[in-house]
Amino acid sequence: MSEENIESPVPYEDALDVARQIQPALNKLMLIFQRTTEGTSLTTSQVSIMNQLRLRGPSRVSTIAQAELIRMPTASNALYQLERHGFVERHRDEKDRRGVLVALTQLGESELTIVSRQRAAALAEILRWLEPEDIKDADSLVNLISKLADVYRPIMEGK
Repeated sequence: MSEENIESPVPYEDALDVARQIQPALNKLMLIFQRTTEGTSLTTSQVSIMNQLRLRGPSRVSTIAQAELIRMPTASNALYQLERHGFVERHRDEKDRRGVLVALTQLGESELTIVSRQRAAALAEILRWLEPEDIKDADSLVNLISKLADVYRPIMEGK
């Protein structure tokens, strides 16, 4: 089943019309943001995984993969890299001794806080070039962007 056949509140063609308008500017903005945050110690994917662990607490690799919309081997590799730096640690699941949970370490919490501040500052540097009325518009987009990030879950092929 393709994603355009899934029932959703808005018809696919309507969403596609809006997407075609948003996509060029969104791509450019994402590129600008990535380039202004290149010097931070964590990648965007690592920040996302660590934020999930901060939000949900210790989690299985499969849960992390599902939340991040990535496959298990990708999640395992990302977690291995974070573990090598001491940002996460693995331990047995006390409820199911066969399972392993991954949790943020104190160092991971600290690094995530630092990098999150750096990324917020980088985004603020981009946003500060807007006119005051545009900042108000951007502020009103926060809820919409957060909602979109929460509601969209694509079909994961091969699951």
